[in-house]
Amino acid sequence: MESFDKIEKEVNILYTKIMRGKWSWFVYIVKCKDDSYYVGRTSDIAKREHEHRQGFGAQYTREHGFVEVVHVERYEDFDMARQRELQLKGWTRMKKEKLISGEWTQDIG
Repeated sequence: MESFDKIEKEVNILYTKIMRGKWSWFVYIVKCKDDSYYVGRTSDIAKREHEHRQGFGAQYTREHGFVEVVHVERYEDFDMARQRELQLKGWTRMKKEKLISGEWTQDIG
């Protein structure tokens, strides 16, 4: 069994890599069974989609039912991805639908 110190050190290294943009980040929109949308962020979009499908995703998608991922954006910077996620969460349904359909082309708004 690994010592707590060794595990903690590995976690800190991993966290540093993430925060320095060594990984890609994905901001995504999920369509739910009740026709609502969920906005999320992950470093592994395929794994996260699988988790949502299996009912292990966010509480919102567990309660509203997962249909499909309808929009994905990729970011190299964690903070930019986080800011974009918060921005999209604040958008109206109409604005999200325009983004999904390709009608919305602005990054800010």
